[in-house]
Amino acid sequence: MSLLVKKLAGVGLLVIGLLLLATGLTFSYTDLAVLGAVLLLAGAALLVLKIIRRNRSLSNT
Repeated sequence: MSLLVKKLAGVGLLVIGLLLLATGLTFSYTDLAVLGAVLLLAGAALLVLKIIRRNRSLSNT
């Protein structure tokens, strides 16, 4: 998977996860809040993996 795709997917998942989490907490929908939290964590994980991969390639040069 391309680094740009990972970055865009990570940011997209962060935004969607944050919106779902906020909506779920506002209207007391536990399932929606949990889904939002999972998407938020998945987006953060993709961004962290992108950063780790970039730092590895910079340290090898």
